[in-house]
Amino acid sequence: MAKHTRIYLDDVRTPIDTESWIVVRNYNEFVAKVTELGLHAIDVISLDHDLGDTAMQEYFNNVSKNYKLDYDNIQEKTGYDCCKWLVDQFYDTNPKRLTMNRIDKKSYPINFPSVVVHSANPIGSANMMGYINNFLMNEGQPQTCIRVNIEHTV
Repeated sequence: MAKHTRIYLDDVRTPIDTESWIVVRNYNEFVAKVTELGLHAIDVISLDHDLGDTAMQEYFNNVSKNYKLDYDNIQEKTGYDCCKWLVDQFYDTNPKRLTMNRIDKKSYPINFPSVVVHSANPIGSANMMGYINNFLMNEGQPQTCIRVNIEHTV
């Protein structure tokens, strides 16, 4: 049976195609929804990076002006934290993969959602894509996490 569940993480924007997405607004909602559904039941996850006021302040004060992102200036969890949690969740439910060699991993594809990034924050986007793609590479899978444009309301 094909999966059709798609999760859209963004604190402000809502995809125009609301029928196709489950919208979550912050880290806690994201963790709760993924836990409820299970990684195996999710087809696509689209991530925003900046999920609150201090993240947006960091974006406007440092990223857009200086091309610098300092996570110490951000109080709330970000989309990057969600990426780290996703990978931890995968290994919590698949602990044997931690001891498999890469050749064996290639022979046994993982059951992991396609993760994409729709964040406007270029450094945050790169951090999230790099984290997910590094995980996929280490699992012997194609590096498929890319930045996408999903039509949304604001």
